Amino acid sequence: MQVLVTGGGGFLGRYIVEQLLERGDEVTSFSPGRHSELKDLGATTIQGDLRDAAAVDRAVRGQEIVFHVAAKAGFWGAWAAYYGPNVTGAENVIAACRAHGVKKLVYTSSPSVVFDNQPQSGVDESYPFPARYESFYPHTKAIAEQKVIAANGPNLATCALRPHLIFGPRDNHLLPRIIATAQAGRLPQVGDGTNKVDLTYVEDAARAHLLAGDRLEPGSPVAGSIYFISQDEPVLLWQWLGALFEQLGIPPVKHHFSLGLARLAGGAMELAYKTLKLGGEPRLTRFLASELALDHYYDISRAKRDLGYRPQIDMTKATQRTIEYLTEKMYSK
Repeated sequence: MQVLVTGGGGFLGRYIVEQLLERGDEVTSFSPGRHSELKDLGATTIQGDLRDAAAVDRAVRGQEIVFHVAAKAGFWGAWAAYYGPNVTGAENVIAACRAHGVKKLVYTSSPSVVFDNQPQSGVDESYPFPARYESFYPHTKAIAEQKVIAANGPNLATCALRPHLIFGPRDNHLLPRIIATAQAGRLPQVGDGTNKVDLTYVEDAARAHLLAGDRLEPGSPVAGSIYFISQDEPVLLWQWLGALFEQLGIPPVKHHFSLGLARLAGGAMELAYKTLKLGGEPRLTRFLASELALDHYYDISRAKRDLGYRPQIDMTKATQRTIEYLTEKMYSK
């Protein structure tokens, strides 16, 4: 198939590109960077910005399916910095798919689009969007997800996947930031340490996208549907991080805060950064405090039923592979 992957040079995107190439698809990546490593693998690369409708249109032309993976991630920043790539970008992808008769669009969303500062213990896709958001990333991703699902129809079949906390080798976002904060002695444990969370190993996250693309057809159960994706093995977050830090030779977390105190501190930091127009990002925000302290794991029964998705790598093996990669990376510096 002729396949476009937006964000093909990113963490998840590259694994999707690799798996598509491995099975013989002709793959084009659309990313802001050049990513020569993708060319070496056999992919076509197009450099461009999701906010540029003309550039997106050129990339989509001639494709049979689009995996829209690219997004602006993070927990702090200006509204426009998130709205442009995440919402306008999705609108441009949808418009280009319609203009060029693309039949399938698979969108990479996030479980954070329904995070409402309450424990989410095994909830499914019927869980509603919150009335308000405390972070621009989940807010803009929620808007984009709803636009993608609303675009589903007889000429363009769409679906959305919500992989949770993707990790694994080549991670350039989640674990490296947590590890750097812990190494600096600035990572506090928020809550009593009993909260359970889902994670998703990157190879399985990518495979879920291919399964969705293969089963997505107009009128199929996948068309117009949303799917939580994970390893289906929730972990005690702070216990899992503690074991990870121990194997990497990082001192254990020393500071512990209640969720209430952490949210007060996060709110104060947010106010200071907004009022004083400080650069960088706060060490803690209300959204981040809640994510660190509350349950957030999900029922993936729908993905099992409709996509045939089953994680191929258990959490023990996935964690060990990640530790081996991180250890090699740390010692190579």
